[in-house]
Amino acid sequence: MSFQDFGLIDAVERGVQSMGYVDPTPIQLRAIPLILSGRDVMGSAQTGTGKTAAFALPVLSLLKSHGACRCLVLEPTRELAAQVETAFRDYSRYMDLQVALIQGGVGFGKQREDIKAGADILVATPGRLLDLMEQGDISLKDIQYLILDEVDRMLDMGFLPQVRRIVEKCPKARQTMFFSATLPPEIQTMTQWVLKNPEVIEIGANRSPAETVTHALYPVAKDQKFDLLIALLERTKFESCIIFTSTKIFADKIAHRLHDLKHAVVALHSNRTQRERVEALEGFKSGKYEVLVATDIAARGLDIAGVSHVINYDVPGHPEDYVHRIGRTGRAQKIGDAFTLVTAEEIDAIRSIERFIGAAIPRLKLENFPYVYTALFNESQIAPGGVGKGVRTLKGYSFGARRRR
Repeated sequence: MSFQDFGLIDAVERGVQSMGYVDPTPIQLRAIPLILSGRDVMGSAQTGTGKTAAFALPVLSLLKSHGACRCLVLEPTRELAAQVETAFRDYSRYMDLQVALIQGGVGFGKQREDIKAGADILVATPGRLLDLMEQGDISLKDIQYLILDEVDRMLDMGFLPQVRRIVEKCPKARQTMFFSATLPPEIQTMTQWVLKNPEVIEIGANRSPAETVTHALYPVAKDQKFDLLIALLERTKFESCIIFTSTKIFADKIAHRLHDLKHAVVALHSNRTQRERVEALEGFKSGKYEVLVATDIAARGLDIAGVSHVINYDVPGHPEDYVHRIGRTGRAQKIGDAFTLVTAEEIDAIRSIERFIGAAIPRLKLENFPYVYTALFNESQIAPGGVGKGVRTLKGYSFGARRRR
């Protein structure tokens, strides 16, 4: 089945073609016909599988042309909101529709101007949207299509009370769509007051990393963690790499040290201003920076094409975040590699992750790295023959000279 078979209007089909899309992904195959038919939908699929297009393309076809503000998309973070707003603009480039981005961290001026100019679609974070609603700048009385994106993330961030207040201001006669990487039990309770007889779509195993990602653990003594990170970067042929850390302080420290080593690197976390965050993401996407050091603000939903590698400098505290982090690579059917540096203090978190995904993660050693002994080397999964002998490598992985831009 192709995008031409869905019954999307011609202008949307042209937008899809201009984006270079060829074959619909499984979530798009299931969701687009249901949304076009008017059904409420609760969709779950792994990151990088095209959830944004799954709801944006049919909604644009239903909107058809410029009118009142009829579509509201709620996102948990500014970065996600900006990304989804850009996607709507790209898909609707041949349509007479206006999209407004409503997010915190910037002034109100331009957002008020976009609203007054007549936005058909609002892509918003809950806090700033409520601010503008309370000040009388936005009315949701004409909303026909309500989309809650990354719902599990919104629940994790404590946005449920704000979301409820927003939903209560939308007309009851509307079409509602939930999209999420996972469907935890808490989401099921929301269906009772948000959705009407929804069609549930679950693509793949929610707890499994994408099949396009090869992932492995690198046990290391705590004092050698940064040295191993540098060795991996130097020996890896990467196009672009995201390094995840547990704290903002670590993100800045690692970025500064990598910069001193002549890497084109930038940090992304919540202490950066909105302008700095936008500049970091745009610079990373354009190739200005080859390495992005980030906290979990970048773990979910950000669709950055061409990320060939993800390195977890710190093991994430929640197993779900492991799947989301490594899902930043291997997107859009491309392959990617994800490495996690593990110290003895982090082994319990690794065991929780392995229970969550239902599989053991391979333990690897980097050839010719001057390891200091750690008890983690006693684990049976590390290279057969013991420490210092045969080293197992990832299928298709190359330890060639690092590609320089």
